[in-house]
Amino acid sequence: MPLQSDADLATLLRETKTIALKIASPKPHRYSNKVLKFLVESGYDVYPINPGHAGEKIAGRTVYADLNQVPVAIDLVDIFRRSEDVAPIVSKAIEIGARAIWMQLGIINDLAAARAEAAGLKVAMDRCPAIDIPRLQRLGFM
Repeated sequence: MPLQSDADLATLLRETKTIALKIASPKPHRYSNKVLKFLVESGYDVYPINPGHAGEKIAGRTVYADLNQVPVAIDLVDIFRRSEDVAPIVSKAIEIGARAIWMQLGIINDLAAARAEAAGLKVAMDRCPAIDIPRLQRLGFM
């Protein structure tokens, strides 16, 4: 079952150091770009993933074509894809040994979430860290 309690979400966010954000957009008006910048400003080590922009920079961070190209261990994979496109990303997250996946607002894939959990990953679904982090800080969880 995806994480629901504020305490569990806060624990995941506190324990997370490295985040891969797939698919990161270089367009400043896109939510993935805004969330990437927010996460960087919040102190996370963020690795943008976008095969069409590999080698470029977004928010000062080098863009990688795929999760397995990131040169460090990834704690959390933040997913900005349609619900039906989540399963292959979850497979890759499991393959690289990520500890958690985070499906953004409006992204719900129960089968992919169950598969991730069965592989030992924590799952947040239909949530946004740029909303949850400030909210959890206000509530004293972070």
